[in-house]
Amino acid sequence: MTTALITGATAGIGAAFTRRLAADGHNLVLVARDTERLREHATELHDRHGIEAEVLTADLSTDQGIEAVENRLSESKHSVDLLVNNAGFGNKGRFLDVPMADELTMLKVHCEAVLRLTSAAVVGMQARGRGGVVNVASVAAFLPRGTYGASKSWVVQFTQGAARDLAGSGVRLMALCPGFVRTEFHDRAGMGTDNIPGWMWLDADKLVAAALADLARGKTVSVPDPRYKALMSAVKLAPRGLLGGITSKTGRKYGPQ
Repeated sequence: MTTALITGATAGIGAAFTRRLAADGHNLVLVARDTERLREHATELHDRHGIEAEVLTADLSTDQGIEAVENRLSESKHSVDLLVNNAGFGNKGRFLDVPMADELTMLKVHCEAVLRLTSAAVVGMQARGRGGVVNVASVAAFLPRGTYGASKSWVVQFTQGAARDLAGSGVRLMALCPGFVRTEFHDRAGMGTDNIPGWMWLDADKLVAAALADLARGKTVSVPDPRYKALMSAVKLAPRGLLGGITSKTGRKYGPQ
């Protein structure tokens, strides 16, 4: 049995990854900040699927939290074969409305943690000649929408570059770029969602199934839904100046209220 480590494992896309991977027979290492919630989730997955679910409490906005996960990823006795860097959050407000400390925390979680955990995992995977990393980004990576979009754009560019450098090693890296997904993400950020059209919402379990299929096919970037694939194709053709104005208005309409 192989082992997968998922950050942000107790809710949303992370929890959907744990459900699918457990159902497929993978042992799990669940990473999040809430120990009690982690233990409850681990017990449920173990009882339902008969897999081993290890709990690792870590806050990836701190060096101590990142180091704890790095150490687990570096273990050779119980090696991790699949890393899912899913932990993340959103800040409510426009640029200069958000405190600088919150902006820097976002970069710590979305960029530094992803860089360090991917590096820690890939060293062992490359030595074993197999493994995979899924870095959860967002379609916001392709839009000029502030620190969140910029951090997710970094995730995409980093993942693509690392995937090229590791080509032929047996290690696959993929950036997952979903759109709006029905999770706790917006509630935690204090963002209203009533104005978001129903057709824009994605199901987390279906999203994960499509993402794992794309990883198996060797894709380095996954936009796992035809609706968002079409939208991103349109984005590529739009002038950057026009796109900036459109995304700003869209953000005010469909973003935080």
